[in-house]
Amino acid sequence: NMSVSTVEDFAVPQEDDNPRQDTPMRTWKLPSTTDSMPASGMAQASALLAGLVEHLGQGCFAQAALAQLSAIAPTASLSVYRIGSCRPRLFLSASQGVLDTTRQCWSAYLSGPQHEDRSWGQEWPGHMRTPGARNLVHVQANEVTPLHRQCVYDAHGVAERISMAEPGADGSVFAGNLYRHAHQKPFADRHLSDFADLSSALMALTHKHIALTADMAAGDEKWSARLRELAPGLTVRELEVCLRLLRGMTQDGIAADLGLSAATVKTYRNRAFARLDIHHRHQLFALMVE
Repeated sequence: NMSVSTVEDFAVPQEDDNPRQDTPMRTWKLPSTTDSMPASGMAQASALLAGLVEHLGQGCFAQAALAQLSAIAPTASLSVYRIGSCRPRLFLSASQGVLDTTRQCWSAYLSGPQHEDRSWGQEWPGHMRTPGARNLVHVQANEVTPLHRQCVYDAHGVAERISMAEPGADGSVFAGNLYRHAHQKPFADRHLSDFADLSSALMALTHKHIALTADMAAGDEKWSARLRELAPGLTVRELEVCLRLLRGMTQDGIAADLGLSAATVKTYRNRAFARLDIHHRHQLFALMVE
């Protein structure tokens, strides 16, 4: 257990004026960044967050995050999305130990269940719907509507969800979701407590990663056009390696990001440099400046 607190320690479920007896999902107010941090488990939390920081801005961030978080709770899938009044968007998703069907789940969710999902604030008390607030949402498969359970949970072996949710001023909700699959042991209160304690850091890192990748996408588009202009014969892999070199990634980092060996990355780099008539990384940067 990363923290000595329990669910009851950090919040008490709030009652709305018109509670729905057929929707027993639990929702708590999470601690803010101004709350004191628990002393217990700090070394574990530090190691977990360091593992996430190391992969910020990289394509493997979601997979690395799931690997880190699954060490403290039985979770096999992860997703980060925005839902609500804005155009729904899936930012990140990953699975481990099971077939990755996170994108199929997202499509199934948008096909109808999203309109019936009561866990995103329709019945939250006023202080939980305030923009800038952060809430912990715990949902089990038997607590969602029949269509939602059939299309998303049962169809993909999902049994339970923990979400860290941030309501937006436009009525949307930004959510980081962890899913327990049917073959795993149920979430315990200590898992909810741990995620509550880590929520501020986890959400801040997620937002930073999304912002970094958006900036990188803009830079990649410009750099890709320049590289294609200089060497039209560059292959897709050679281009991918060059773009990551321009981001400042190491050879080992590129290998991990692209799922290749370091030797293969070196081969692609050498081929790309030959096409560009350069020999060193600093010359690659110089070409972009020119």
